[in-house]
Amino acid sequence: MTLNLLKLCVGCDSVRDLTDWVDERLAEKRRLGQEPVHIHRTRQMPKRRDEILEGGSLYWVIKGSIMLREPIVDLRQVTDENGVPHCDIVLTGAFVQVEPRRFRPFQGWRYLDPKEAPADLRSAGARDLPPEFVKELAVLGLL
Repeated sequence: MTLNLLKLCVGCDSVRDLTDWVDERLAEKRRLGQEPVHIHRTRQMPKRRDEILEGGSLYWVIKGSIMLREPIVDLRQVTDENGVPHCDIVLTGAFVQVEPRRFRPFQGWRYLDPKEAPADLRSAGARDLPPEFVKELAVLGLL
């Protein structure tokens, strides 16, 4: 069974902040001749790794709402320069807008069962709207 991860996007005030930040990092990696992949480092390796790698995504919570998902490519155990183990979540860098859903703050990451995950925005019209506007429509119950 496929499993997803849920993570707060700390330091981003909007979907545009996150996508611009990732685009800048990928461009910098290309400029330096490095592999242009989006990697998010976290402290703990998920114990349910195999289920996540069966097609799971990282769902991003931005300003209190799940707004985007990004497919997960790999989960790598790494050790930082101080000898502390971490997990690198290797992502595609391709974002998919989802139907916004409020979510309370938390630390670290959480598992997100596919049955609990918000649906992708299917309507071309909704996908073309600014994400913050889509979020407001969802809050008002109009989406």
